[in-house]
Amino acid sequence: MSAQQMMKSFAATVLAGSGVAALSPDYYAMTCPFVEYTVRSVVADALMKDPTLAGSLLRLHFHDCFVQGCDASVLIDSTDDNKAEKDAGANKSLRGFEVIDRVKEAVESHCPGIVSCADILALVARDAVAMARGPYYFVPLGRRDGTRSVASDTFTTLPPPLGNVTLLAQMFAGVGLDLKDMVALSGGHTLGIAHCANFKARVQNELDTLDATLATSLGSVCSKGGDAGTAPFDRTSTRFDAVYYRELQAKRGLLSSDQVLFEDPATKDMVNAFSMNPYYFFQAFQQGMLKMGQINLKEGDEGEIRLNCRVPNP
Repeated sequence: MSAQQMMKSFAATVLAGSGVAALSPDYYAMTCPFVEYTVRSVVADALMKDPTLAGSLLRLHFHDCFVQGCDASVLIDSTDDNKAEKDAGANKSLRGFEVIDRVKEAVESHCPGIVSCADILALVARDAVAMARGPYYFVPLGRRDGTRSVASDTFTTLPPPLGNVTLLAQMFAGVGLDLKDMVALSGGHTLGIAHCANFKARVQNELDTLDATLATSLGSVCSKGGDAGTAPFDRTSTRFDAVYYRELQAKRGLLSSDQVLFEDPATKDMVNAFSMNPYYFFQAFQQGMLKMGQINLKEGDEGEIRLNCRVPNP
């Protein structure tokens, strides 16, 4: 069996275990056979110009799936009479929307009205991870786009930066993800940055679990830049690797919700395992992404294929 066949088989196994049958890596084989090449080309161009976008593109998929499921509702713009998800407080720092716009435009030029924005988000996230030297995995496709996007839907669904393991585990379990998925997907923080608004409380109140040198550095970031100040999640923030977990072991987790994974006995062993064996981390992350990509799917006659990812069809 070839490596390609093995990856497709793995994706099919995860799908079978979830009870989701309609999704398939070959969903567009007949209707838009070059969709993955088209997506990959636009993502590669974007990351060549700005490598820090890898974490942002991965985060878009995560924030989409945790609110109403993987239906691209995070991409919809607000209107005069509706504040959309992307303008909720927890999503204010999201970026990369213009990359999704470019991908959609390129795909539409080849296959108009065929490929959903939800599938584009899933493919873009995979490609961003792979291009940052992370795992490449086959993405099951066939999602449809939602038509509802309301900021208040994010209030109780997105894991908070100050959450403890008990709360985080409950939120992940609520969408069908277990502790291993939670720790592995948190490893996505090996890419990208966070804003001071999300880690200043840790700097002020959690010095017993925060490396002193890092605490000084983060304090300076916040004093100079205010809530908009930024810091990388780990020291290799444009490369997908296991350094994130080593940072937790050294009390260098950026967010409270990062560091608690090492401090809590329920998840500490998994942090240590992923730190020692990056291949094990990659495998667990891949499985977690496949499971996350199936949250509350819209399939068949549900939803729509949005022609513009920012606006529901008329």
